[in-house]
Amino acid sequence: MANVAVMNMNGEQVGNIDLNDAIFGIEANEHVMHLAVVQYLANQRQGTQSTKTRAEVRGGGRKPWRQKGTGRARHGSIRSPQWVGGGVVFAPKPRDYSFKLNKKVKRLALQSALSTKVAEGKIIVLDELNLAEVKTKDMAKVLANINCGKALIVMDGTNTNVMLSARNIPDVKTASVSTINVYDLLKYNTLVVTKDAVAKIEEVYA
Repeated sequence: MANVAVMNMNGEQVGNIDLNDAIFGIEANEHVMHLAVVQYLANQRQGTQSTKTRAEVRGGGRKPWRQKGTGRARHGSIRSPQWVGGGVVFAPKPRDYSFKLNKKVKRLALQSALSTKVAEGKIIVLDELNLAEVKTKDMAKVLANINCGKALIVMDGTNTNVMLSARNIPDVKTASVSTINVYDLLKYNTLVVTKDAVAKIEEVYA
């Protein structure tokens, strides 16, 4: 089992914690992580783009000039794709870009991402993370104490004070155990997680 130091909000080590190798110590599967990231980005797409084909553009029902004898190229409609104001060839239409990944694949991808953070030494475990009030300065001080910049902060539940205090800090994102995803784990340099969140991750994703 990987043994990681547990720190308090002042940046002082207050103990150690053993991480479950089934979640935090597997060999990372890059292909599965790639699939999870592609799925996440695809699912974010609105898919509302729409342009008109030559059949949908208003006008163009009359042949602009006769077929032969004018010396000009033959045309049947002023709404053909090669005309200014004409339709679009293979016009994009509203569509759903999302696709499904199997549960076991998604779980393996998340375990791979978590194991990557542990292997690279980019995980910080806090004994607790609580703020008395919503104050960005206090949250920034905690992050400075534990010496992390671009960070994903994972908590076991919804901590309103922490979430509101961190949301205005650049390159910092908060999440609960139920909302973490592979994209965010790979995007942010450091994973900051509370002891309670570690226990819940090991319970949910084992």
